[in-house]
Amino acid sequence: MNIYKLLNQAIKYIEDNIENKIEYSEIAKILGMNEYTAQTAFYVLCNISISDYIRKRRLTNAGCDLYNTSQTVLSAAIKYQYNNATSFSRAFEKFHGIKPSEVKQNPQGLKVYSRIEFDENVKEKNTIEYSIQEKEELILYGIGKSTNNENIHIDAPKLWEEKSKQYEEKYGHFDYGMTSYENRFNCEECKYWVLYNKEIPEKEFEKIIIPKGKWIVIKINSQEAEDIQEVTNKFYKEFVPSTNYTLKEIPELEYYHDDITEFMIPIVSE
Repeated sequence: MNIYKLLNQAIKYIEDNIENKIEYSEIAKILGMNEYTAQTAFYVLCNISISDYIRKRRLTNAGCDLYNTSQTVLSAAIKYQYNNATSFSRAFEKFHGIKPSEVKQNPQGLKVYSRIEFDENVKEKNTIEYSIQEKEELILYGIGKSTNNENIHIDAPKLWEEKSKQYEEKYGHFDYGMTSYENRFNCEECKYWVLYNKEIPEKEFEKIIIPKGKWIVIKINSQEAEDIQEVTNKFYKEFVPSTNYTLKEIPELEYYHDDITEFMIPIVSE
């Protein structure tokens, strides 16, 4: 199954309905996944959530409409599925940096978020080796750092290095890494965690409970962030579209031991 072709079809559905209500269930149907798995795959492969993509494309089109036509702010708000002119104006100014009423006088302030399009002829070479494992409840103790999707690749290694210097001599190497979101698909803000698989009697450590369940486990012969990210992307490009596994709505884990990383993805038990 060609995930890039399916993503292009999903994006076409969004673009064809940019002025209408867009059903996430329809996007999931196009991708052949349940809604959570489809949103996760879209987010990882497109580097933007479905909701953010829709919002940025609507606001891009709205800016063009307000400059090129005599459309009012209210009519633009209604056209692009906003409840009222106030919420539309707030979102418009946050995206473009100018008020919708200022477009005619300051069109150079308008921003454009282009339509995403994938090359459907890309061929992936290597297969992914994995196992399905049942895991008992995990009780972890860790430190989280608030970050966002743009800066996590900098903030995560920085947190790891900083806290390793502070605690590794006393408690050993961190066992797990985890990224958590309040809402993975509607919020760019997130937290990256470094975690021990044992109780740590330090005030800044928080207790994190990961419920018992079934996991896809992929072995990565590295603990470097770039290598882990490469396998993560490969998982969503190749593995998810070709299987019937349903992802569970809890964070993935990275388990570090013996100079390797186990990338652990929670799935719904059948």
